[in-house]
Amino acid sequence: MNILLRLCVITLLSCVFSSTVFAKKVYEKQDPPRKLTAEQASRAAANYQKYCVLCHGADRQGHVNDHAPSLRSKSLFESGVPHSILRPLSYGRQGTAMGGYLDEVGGPMTLDETWDLTYWLFWQSGAERVELSEDPVEGDIVKGEQVYQQTCASCHGKNGEGITAPALGNQSALVHNKDEFIRYAIEKGRDGTPMQAFEDVLSAADIDNVTAFLRSKASGWTMEKTALRALPTPDQYIINPDNEDPDFTLSEDMFVSSADLYAALQAKKRMVLLDTRVTSVWQRAHIEGSIPLPYYTDLDEVVKDLPKDAQIVGYCSCPRAAAEHVIHQLRERGFSRTAVLYEGIFGWMNMGYPVTRAEGVRDAGPQKTIEH
Repeated sequence: MNILLRLCVITLLSCVFSSTVFAKKVYEKQDPPRKLTAEQASRAAANYQKYCVLCHGADRQGHVNDHAPSLRSKSLFESGVPHSILRPLSYGRQGTAMGGYLDEVGGPMTLDETWDLTYWLFWQSGAERVELSEDPVEGDIVKGEQVYQQTCASCHGKNGEGITAPALGNQSALVHNKDEFIRYAIEKGRDGTPMQAFEDVLSAADIDNVTAFLRSKASGWTMEKTALRALPTPDQYIINPDNEDPDFTLSEDMFVSSADLYAALQAKKRMVLLDTRVTSVWQRAHIEGSIPLPYYTDLDEVVKDLPKDAQIVGYCSCPRAAAEHVIHQLRERGFSRTAVLYEGIFGWMNMGYPVTRAEGVRDAGPQKTIEH
């Protein structure tokens, strides 16, 4: 074979290999979701401002608090509407600061409102929906983990816990999203965010492998039904009402440590403990004695009967954004003794302090009980 022929063969094989390895899948377009009426759109926009801005931002830009993802990426909405948006909005992301906003799990929105907000976000994005297969993506899990650790872990975490990017090891996210939704995100990236498209970086096989690896992290996940608890009544807002107030030393005139709060609870000090997250996550797990007062609440009616000198401590999982939002409002209303739990409830739990979980079991912390 002469040199010219050899070069032609090598070039041809190179082209074939390249087109095979980096072949881009063609996705069919599907019809857009229903249009919203003017009333539905107005209500959805108002609900976004009320419930979502604190973490996702006024312009849906994301990463305002707790690395909440951007909600204006076209690639997200073209592949994720409705269910990959509707489900986390409705039921939250267990193990993250994202609570469930559907009323049947303790949230503030009706089913119609969650659907309308999902579609409102889609229409704001300007996306065109693509058709994703329901079939599983087959891949080599071992190779997928190797690629993940080399390529993805710096942002998403070694164990998928999320560092500067969303947690990919979250079981509720994995069970709610079809394989091709995950694959599409890797392949196309998330425009307008640091998440690049990997279709020209990784081979098609490696994208499959990473998808299969991530999917493997959902194994063993089981749905547990949460029975809704009765909400505290106003006479329960002040715990240990006949005892002395705590004497906290606050950092930055705002923050109380988990250790100091725990000591005050153990000493049965008089205080009000506010869980400022969406009520659905209070239903799942909270510091015993806390009352749910979500950050979007109209405070005036709720706190009108509380003494202005009561020691009030707010906490959330952001770890502080929602609680600070509420505490600032209380200070503007003349409440003189207010604080925010610095570590948030996730930090509280990670340090071994107890919470009361949805099934009524108290997780033991450094000591066995907290009494009121």
